[in-house]
Order: sequence, then C-alpha cells, then structure tokens
Amino acid sequence: MKLATFNINGIKARAESLLNWLDTAQPDVAVLQEIKSVDENFPRDLFEDRGYQVETHGQKSFNGVAILSKLPLEDVSRGLPGDPQDEQARWIEATVVGKTALRVCGLYLPNGNPVPGPKYDYKLAWMDRLHARATELMAAEEPAVMLGDYNVIPQPQDAAHPEKWTQDALFLPQSRAAWQRIVNLGFTEIFGTRHPEPGHYTFWDYQAGAWQRNNGIRIDHMLMTPQCADLVTDTGIDKEVRGGNKPSDHVPLWAVLDL
Repeated sequence: MKLATFNINGIKARAESLLNWLDTAQPDVAVLQEIKSVDENFPRDLFEDRGYQVETHGQKSFNGVAILSKLPLEDVSRGLPGDPQDEQARWIEATVVGKTALRVCGLYLPNGNPVPGPKYDYKLAWMDRLHARATELMAAEEPAVMLGDYNVIPQPQDAAHPEKWTQDALFLPQSRAAWQRIVNLGFTEIFGTRHPEPGHYTFWDYQAGAWQRNNGIRIDHMLMTPQCADLVTDTGIDKEVRGGNKPSDHVPLWAVLDL
C-alpha cells in the first residue's frame, strides 16, 4: 500500500496539479491539508471517478483536511480530541482496511506565527492535545500513523538556511521540544530515519526564488507507531511536483507499507 501526504494549498487552485500527481504516483491513500473548502463544495467526483473514497473535514477559505482512499475506510472521525470549541479544521482520522488495519490520522498543525502572540499559544496548546492523542495511539499497540504538515523544522539540517529561521514559530526551541516530546513516546519519523542526510525538503516558499535556489525546509512528516514502522518498505519525497504548473508550495511525502 502506498500512503502519501500532500499540503495542496487550496483545492480550487491546485486541482490540476493534484490530479496529475495522483495519476502519476498512484497512491492508495492520500491525506491532504489546506483544502480550503467546506465539505459540500469539495469536488468529490474528481476523485471518486479515480476509485477513491473521499472523507473531508472542511472549513471556508482556510485550513481543511481530507483523506482519499482506494481501500475501505471505517470509523472516520473529525477534529483533534480534547477541545470541542476548536473551530479550525485541522484533523481527520480513519481506519484503512487492508491485510492489516491501519489507523491513519491526517493533520495540519498550526503555523504559529507571529511570535509571541495568541497564534503561537494556540500552536503549543494544539501540540499538547496532539501529544495526548499520540499517547492513546501508542498505548493501543496497533499500526497507526500521524501524517501531514506539522509546521515544525525538527533539526537544523532540515532547512537550507537554518540561521534564517531562528525567530520563526516553525523552528523555535519550544516548537521543536513539543515535537520531540511526541516522538519520544516511541514514534518513528520514517523519512528522517531512513534518510538522515541533509538536503531533503518538502516546502519551498513562493517568494524570493526559493524553489529555483533550493531554499527549502522539511516540515511535512509521518510519525508511525512501531507496529506501523515495521511494515514500511520504502519512503520518499516527490520533489519534482514543485516544478509543475501552478504548484503548491509543498510537495508530497510518501511511504510504501506491506499492508
């Protein structure tokens, strides 16, 4: 099974780019972030025609997450547990039914800028709730993955110019510590574990020729329970998508599982 995550930065603007990638890469399950669409306006037929079951957790103009799956989905839930007052659509999870059941949790973690301020406070509080959910997933001792746009640069080598990010919410010590606290529960950050060398990025800003200069950062990640990580046979980043027509500023991250 090929599992992927892709922050598309708006389904209306990036539909062509997304469909081209789906047709080329052929993921069995794709988790999307920043669909920027309410559920009823999401173009489900484009994906259902390709054999995908579509589950969305949308929000008008901002945020929004979705799961596309060619395998059956069960027990779909929306919203990160712990705060029923949270109106930002940033979390969706479902069980993918294959040879082995896999709990897939798609997330769009808050950016947190500017700092200091309420947006950064919200980011850290959201990460606290993420830690609580991650603790439950680990305790279940079953295959599970939390994947998506984490808006966290884990290490200096995950940025082409880390010195330029020292005051940014994505790279502040508190953000990285909150990330590491989740990883330390026993999760495997699968791409970084298999490709520990520097120079791998999943995001290039639209400004200042970042793509042309390869001034990127790695902020899209898959955190897997041991039972999930043991199933992985390959993982990669589809960097070339960033050079396509009307691309997102992110590119897909994928893993192949014996599932």
